[in-house]
Amino acid sequence: MEDKEFSSINVIPLVDIMLVLLTIVLITATFVVQGSIPVQLPQAKASHEENLKGLFITITQEGTIFFEDQKVSLSELERELEKYQRDSQVQVMADRRATVQSLVDVLDLLKRLGFKKVSIKTEVKG
Repeated sequence: MEDKEFSSINVIPLVDIMLVLLTIVLITATFVVQGSIPVQLPQAKASHEENLKGLFITITQEGTIFFEDQKVSLSELERELEKYQRDSQVQVMADRRATVQSLVDVLDLLKRLGFKKVSIKTEVKG
């Protein structure tokens, strides 16, 4: 029996592997962006999708504060925020069942530290 030499390389298995890897990367990337702290955002008619850049502060139903997915107190949040430029974009995601006072405390801290680009994340109503 004679061994045949291949005239070309079969790239179909390589393409299959690349498609599987691409699918895995796309699926995991969407989970990373959305965050891991469950909150029910308030609804607003004028809500629009913001690009997910900048600093993230989350307030849960119980009033617990998270900064960049790390649980912090209000004084710890102040120390963390002092490390950042004052022109940084800050997005506050407060659960609709959280107390207004916990949101006011965070917004007051941001104003006192001089952050100007602050937005409150909401869901589209309806």
